[in-house]
Amino acid sequence: MKRRKFITLLGGAAAAWPFAARAQRTSAPVIGFLSGRSFSESRSLVVAFGNGLREAGIVEGQNASIEFKWADGQYDHLPGQAAELVRRPVALIAAVGAVPAIRAAKAATSTIPIVFVTGDDPVRLGLVPSLNRPGGNITGISPLNQQLEAKRLEILHALVPKTTAIAMLVNPNNPRIDIQLKDVEAAASTLGRQYHVLKAATAAEIDSAFSTLTQRKDGALLIGGDPFFSSRRDQLVALAAHYRIPTIYHDLAFVEPDGLMIYGASIPDSYRQAGVYAGRILKGEKSSDLPVMQATKIVFVINLKVAKALNLEIPPTLLALADEVIE
Repeated sequence: MKRRKFITLLGGAAAAWPFAARAQRTSAPVIGFLSGRSFSESRSLVVAFGNGLREAGIVEGQNASIEFKWADGQYDHLPGQAAELVRRPVALIAAVGAVPAIRAAKAATSTIPIVFVTGDDPVRLGLVPSLNRPGGNITGISPLNQQLEAKRLEILHALVPKTTAIAMLVNPNNPRIDIQLKDVEAAASTLGRQYHVLKAATAAEIDSAFSTLTQRKDGALLIGGDPFFSSRRDQLVALAAHYRIPTIYHDLAFVEPDGLMIYGASIPDSYRQAGVYAGRILKGEKSSDLPVMQATKIVFVINLKVAKALNLEIPPTLLALADEVIE
C-alpha cells in the first residue's frame, strides 16, 4: 500500500503527518514499522504509536519518517521485510503485531535498535535475558495479554455457572500454546469446570471450530490471545453471534462492534508506550538502558447490547467489576 494512500485512509490524528514532506527531509531518521498484522486492523494502533512519538518530541514528517511493512498474517513474509528495512537502512525498527515479527527483526540486525510490543513474556520467549536489563539492541513493551487467560475463564464461569463445559479456541502455531493451555487447565481445575480445546490456524478452521462447538453444546467460548485471531476479528464476532455463543476476547477491538466481553491489556496504550520508547532512542538513549515495560492498564468491558441479543443476564458482580459497560 502506498504511503500517501495509507495516510488518507488513516485520518484523525495521523492525518497531520505530512508524508509528502519526506522527499524534502531525506536527512531525517527513518523508523521501520514491521507488523505481523494487517493495515486495516492496525489504524488505531499506528495512531497510538505516533502519539507516543510526539510525546517524546518526534513528529513524523518533520524530524522523522516511517517505513511500514505489513505481513497481513503471513508470517513467512516477515524475514524478508525485516531484511528490506535493514538495507534501507532504518534508524530503528518497531517490531509489533506478532512474535514472529520480533524474531525476524532480531535475526536481521544486532545493531539497529528494536522496540517491540508483545503480549507474551519476552524473557520466556528468549527475546531478552531479563526485563530490567534487556541488553543488546532490543527492548519494548509487554502487555502480557496472553497471561490473562485464566482470569477470562473465571469471568465466563461467573457469567454461565450452570453450563456443562466451556470451550477455548487456540492457534496451534502460537509459540506459547502449551503455557496458555496449562494456565487455563489449572484455572478450570480450581473452578471445577470442564473445558474443551479447539484449534484453528486458518479462516476455514475457525468455521469448523464453531461447528464443533455447537455440536458439543459447550456453553461459552474463550478466544485465546493471538495476533491471528485479532486479524480474524470480524469472522469470530460474526460466528459467535450466529451460533449465539457467549464469548470473551482479549482485545478491545472485538467488543466495540458486536463482541460480548473483553478482558485484557490496553493494546493502543502499549503501542503509545512503544512510540515513547522509540522517540527516546532516536533522541539518543540506548535501547539496552531501557527496561522492558510491563503494561499495567487492564480493561474489562461488557457489551450489554450483545448480552440482550443473547438473552443473557449479566451478574451484578461482573457489572461492578467492569471498567466500561456499553449500553
